[in-house]
Amino acid sequence: MTDSGSRVTAVPAPHGDSLAQREITRLAATVERLRGEIHRAQATADGRALIEMAKGVLVERLRCGPAQAVRQLNTLAEQTGVTALELAADLVNQAARDKVSAAVGEFLERTASTGESPVAVRLRTAESALLAAGDTQRVAQAVFDHALAPLGATAVAIWATNSDSSLSLVGFAGIGRYEAERWRYVPPGVATPAGQALLNRDTVWIPDLHTSGLPSVAGRDGGRAAVPVGVGGKLLGVLEVCWPTPIEPQPPQVQRQLEALAELCGYTLESDLATVGTPSPSPATTELARLTDSLFDPALVLVPHLDADGALSDFRIHHVNTCFVDPAGRPGGLIQGALLLEAYPMSATRGRLFERIEHVFATGESYRANPVVLTELVDQVPLSVSAALSISCHGDSVLLVWRIQDEAARLATLLQHAQRLGRVGGFEENAATGEITWSAQLFDLFGLAPTADPIPLAQLPAHVDEADADTVRHFLRSMLHYHRSVSAAFRLVRPGGAIRHIRIIAEPVLDAPGHLLTVRGVYQDISAQHWTEIALSATRDRLAHTEEHAAEQSRLARRLQQAIMPDTQPSIEAFGLGVAVRYRPTEQDHLVGGDWYDAVVLPSRKILVSVGDITGHGITAATGMVVLRNALRGLAATGAGPGQMLTWLNLVARHLTEHIYATAICGLYDPQTRVLRWARAGHPPPVLVRSGHASIPAAPDGILLGALAEATYEEAEIHLEADDVLLLYTDGLIERRDRQLDDCEQRLLTLSAQFTGSLDDRLDHLLDSSDANTDDDTCVVGIQLRPELDSETSQPFQAASVETT
Repeated sequence: MTDSGSRVTAVPAPHGDSLAQREITRLAATVERLRGEIHRAQATADGRALIEMAKGVLVERLRCGPAQAVRQLNTLAEQTGVTALELAADLVNQAARDKVSAAVGEFLERTASTGESPVAVRLRTAESALLAAGDTQRVAQAVFDHALAPLGATAVAIWATNSDSSLSLVGFAGIGRYEAERWRYVPPGVATPAGQALLNRDTVWIPDLHTSGLPSVAGRDGGRAAVPVGVGGKLLGVLEVCWPTPIEPQPPQVQRQLEALAELCGYTLESDLATVGTPSPSPATTELARLTDSLFDPALVLVPHLDADGALSDFRIHHVNTCFVDPAGRPGGLIQGALLLEAYPMSATRGRLFERIEHVFATGESYRANPVVLTELVDQVPLSVSAALSISCHGDSVLLVWRIQDEAARLATLLQHAQRLGRVGGFEENAATGEITWSAQLFDLFGLAPTADPIPLAQLPAHVDEADADTVRHFLRSMLHYHRSVSAAFRLVRPGGAIRHIRIIAEPVLDAPGHLLTVRGVYQDISAQHWTEIALSATRDRLAHTEEHAAEQSRLARRLQQAIMPDTQPSIEAFGLGVAVRYRPTEQDHLVGGDWYDAVVLPSRKILVSVGDITGHGITAATGMVVLRNALRGLAATGAGPGQMLTWLNLVARHLTEHIYATAICGLYDPQTRVLRWARAGHPPPVLVRSGHASIPAAPDGILLGALAEATYEEAEIHLEADDVLLLYTDGLIERRDRQLDDCEQRLLTLSAQFTGSLDDRLDHLLDSSDANTDDDTCVVGIQLRPELDSETSQPFQAASVETT
């Protein structure tokens, strides 16, 4: 902040999140730059290490000092035209006579005429890096950078084999940290390229991983080569090389190179294996894992995972049994070997699973609970299941057993509750043996003890009211003899004399020839429904009277509508203006609407044309239509314009009726100027047809009548030319439930522009072509300026020719 006299402009501080994001971005860029510099320094150091090895060879062969050996190396490089690094690789190869030398020699023999870059530099530089690495992660990076990347590989993984034939990822390059974490442990028995190489004790080449169906690190596509890594005849692990695309069969020299690299990896892996990878389990833990495979419930064997200070930080899932079911639906292979908090992060919540396991491991006390809620994230969505849980400590291991409620058992319980709430019971009766099976609800429904014998269908008539015995016999005959699925309702007499109203629904089960095997069905206690039906019967009688009254109201509205709005009016002429009207009422009496139209010559020799639509149906809409139509006529006698007349008509709709709502168009045509002034109250605008083109004039604003206590309405003008046709209509002409209003109006424009003929034929064509489906009244008023009539001498029409009272 600055004082009022300061000229320094205050710049708002950046948002906290944005500032933090920029700082993280800069830090990540710095880390990436330093990582690149370290990588280049390591590569340079690897090259220098190879030169140092060559110097040692020269010192031994020439019996000279280190300085003289350096000068000799440089002199030989200049004389042979190669770099000092390439010459150093050749000297080491000649002196070593190992697998690397053999691989280089085979390569040189096959490529001597091609001039390809020597492999010796790559392999010997990788060897130098391996000797200086000290850990398998650095070894993997060196092998990838110096030897495998030039072969087109994009990733490499070094696997260490454990005593139980499982695999641990101990080194990798070209693989993301998250992907490596997912594959850091492969349980025994999981088929992978590395696992097959161990099983076959030979190099495995997979041209296309996708078609092989084998899972592997670094994606599911591309080629793979898995080379066993061993020292002194003992297999220590696997070197797996990954290519991004399917590979062709590789020449023998490439295979020799990979074998030489695997041998180099073996020395580091041998020394590093004691501290890297998953420790071998104790015999007690192995025996516990074997025991869990005999359980019928899902079980996990957990072993403690300690941090660098020796404190308990997590539990590793050492084993999942054959009956394992993951609450999140994952296979057991993805769970075994993972840390508990990584596989089930929601278990870390206070009072949840991890805290209970930690307590059991610390105290040795067993824990059992039924039910408990297990919650896990599935695609970031919490999923909760109910399960019985058991946790027990066995030496240095923890046994976790859960029993997730079986879906079939859950559905059976749900069905029992549904039958109880619906008072429904099922049965099945074997037609051949007479064996009867009842659900538990049926014994209660019939008033029998649970140990009583079920009642056969043939004896059912003896247990019902005498008046319903024939109904039950007809039911049995239709099902047992005619093999029909039937239902019946009857009054059941229970042992104590109580009456229950029952509905039975049953179906026959037939064999292929059509013989009856079994009858199955349900009984339902509908006693409560029976008394409800009696109450409904009384209500139905009252409704019948109400329906008759409503039908009379609908007939009255129809007659009122027909009296004021006849379906067709004869064409009329006045001052050179032709007017035609068509009205089509709805076919259903109870949907009689409030559409109306009017055309009348005023004392001022102007012509009033109007169309309107009352919301709703029935007698209210019909009487509202009469009020507004007659009120507009009275208001027209004042000489006011269309906008003012609609303002007054809004007051009529708001205060002088039963608060009805309506849309309307009001127009005044002046024969002297041939100008139609018009205003609208929420009504569809008219369509102007001129010279074979149909358009919708710019519509003035105006809210529907009755919506507001006070409203004003704008006016617009249309200057009519000879042969112009103006169409005013209600929405029943165009509106469809499955179409946008704009599309409906566009169809009306197309029909209007295409038609050529008289005004009467035009209106008939519009009604016949209408595809509206709202079952509403339809009103169309067409006016046309006649070119052959002189507006001063033509006979004016009488108002009664349009109106009917």
